[in-house]
Amino acid sequence: MSKIAICPGSFDPITVGHLDIVTRGAKVFDKVIIAVLNNRSKQPLFSVEERVHLIKETTSHLSNVGVDSFDGLLIEYARQKKASAIIKGLRAVSDFEYELQMASINRKLDEEIETFFMMTNHHYSYLSSSIVKELAKYDADVSDLVPQNVQRALQEKHGRI
Repeated sequence: MSKIAICPGSFDPITVGHLDIVTRGAKVFDKVIIAVLNNRSKQPLFSVEERVHLIKETTSHLSNVGVDSFDGLLIEYARQKKASAIIKGLRAVSDFEYELQMASINRKLDEEIETFFMMTNHHYSYLSSSIVKELAKYDADVSDLVPQNVQRALQEKHGRI
């Protein structure tokens, strides 16, 4: 039986920090599904479809990584995909506090699905999609923070291409 893990998030946009977690997760699990959350309470820069497309382009070299989108409860989505695990990247203690709460409620909803916390590479501990969007808005160089296709998409969103 293959071990499937879900790596959920808004990925607005995906960063090299996200990719680090996904790549490392793909070495541990037979299949990793990057699940783009359609969060109706947020105003994303990129549509769900755009994010899925950018992530598919970015991860095309990883044969055991898929990309999908969902809305609703993560645990329901994980069940639907027959996943045994959820992968969450942690940058700081503040991330841990929030993610521990989420992992605890997910565990209450389904004891069969484990949450795996992965510490981010220290090179990316400061990195977030929000920071990338803010920098890109002011035409700062984000080339070492996001994949090249995402950098182009950010420039297009801000009318610089």
